[in-house]
Amino acid sequence: MNSHQPANRDVLVANDRGSVQTRIDASWAKPVPVPRPEVDLDAYFARIGYDGPREATLEVLQTLHALHPAVIPFEAIDVFNDTPISIAPDRVDQKLIHGGRGGYCFEQNGLFRRVLRSLGFKVEGLAGRVLWGYSEADMPRPRCHMANRVIIDGEAWLADVGLGGCVPTAPLMLDTAMPQVTPHDTYRVIRGEHSYRTELERDGVWKAVHEVDIAPVGDIDYEVMNWYASDHPESGFCKTLMVARSAPFARFTLLNNRLTIRLVTGEEEQHTLSVGDIPQTLKDIFGIEPDPAWQGAFARMIRHGNG
Repeated sequence: MNSHQPANRDVLVANDRGSVQTRIDASWAKPVPVPRPEVDLDAYFARIGYDGPREATLEVLQTLHALHPAVIPFEAIDVFNDTPISIAPDRVDQKLIHGGRGGYCFEQNGLFRRVLRSLGFKVEGLAGRVLWGYSEADMPRPRCHMANRVIIDGEAWLADVGLGGCVPTAPLMLDTAMPQVTPHDTYRVIRGEHSYRTELERDGVWKAVHEVDIAPVGDIDYEVMNWYASDHPESGFCKTLMVARSAPFARFTLLNNRLTIRLVTGEEEQHTLSVGDIPQTLKDIFGIEPDPAWQGAFARMIRHGNG
């Protein structure tokens, strides 16, 4: 009768080492997640004048958040000229990056979200209601604003570069009600049960900017909101010319034919423009090459007393 022979220890060790090495090799063979480019980053960075790191860090987000509204103006001239807006990525890129134009929230924040994702940021699209410039008599406002929530090292930040004349020029930390100083104004974000309420301090008074839902939304929801904003007769963009840019030293806002210049130091001045002044103002202050086809809409605005 043959007795049971113990297995050679060296063989066991070798086999175990082989098993471990196999697992190590398999782990190294797994592909490293690389962000899928959703936009031509070279062209976008050339547009806003950025040549810094391409990393998903808070410092990069802060820099891009300041440069974007300083160079790419907020504007809804097409809507005012009875031209609906497409938010298809290729159309947005052609207009805002390659065409030298600006856009409104769905174009601006849709582009910004694709830029951030292409850099590796974790970004969620949000939706809400703009409250800035409206009184209690105007409430409730329709839910047709787009913003982004960015998660960095477990912290949530509001990234909104499509808010016109009161756009934050820095990302705002969510889940804290502490005042946050940006290059142009001081903001605070108050979290409710279902939404974030953003406020801006002017002359010692906190004024509502917008209310953004906490739950993220899908792209199809933006299609519906964009249709209302750009094509519904009751949309403010259909009835009012709105253009804005936040340069490092001042905010410029064109509301119909009233140009407001607000310096970062708080001084403010206003100018009433004629029909002939508007195209040159668009070019000189907002960097928009005027289209002669817009002149009819500008003239109607003045004629109907919307200035």
